[in-house]
Order: sequence, then C-alpha cells, then structure tokens
Amino acid sequence: MLILTRKLNESIIIGDNIEITITAIEGDQVKLGIKAPKQIDVHRKEIYDAIQTENSAASCTDLDLLKHFQEKLNKK
Repeated sequence: MLILTRKLNESIIIGDNIEITITAIEGDQVKLGIKAPKQIDVHRKEIYDAIQTENSAASCTDLDLLKHFQEKLNKK
C-alpha cells in the first residue's frame, strides 16, 4: 500500500485520467473529490463489497430451480 500525505486542495493522480483531491478536512474526516472518466465505476469500499457479494449470490443459481423452469417451458 502506498501512503501519501496531502494537504487541503492538493491532489494525487492515478494513471493518466483519475485525480483525487482533498476538498475538506473536518475533525477526523477527510472529504475527497474524485475526477474520473464516466466509464470507470467509483464506489465506497463497503458499497463495492456489497455489490460483489450480491453478484456472487446471483451467479449461484439453484439447478433445481432451473430444472423446474425448464419443465414448465417444455409443458407449453
């Protein structure tokens, strides 16, 4: 992990097209501004983790459920 020290209104650049700027420091909170291309998803880590968990659960379809739908389709 790279650790950087930045002051208010200072930035870091990731790659050629992502800029992260310190926009405010209030007590123990730091507010970040993120400039990135629209095609790049930017999420808080807990949201990203929740999305990954949901995607993983959705991809584990019960085979019995699929067989049930297959049987219903074949009856039509």
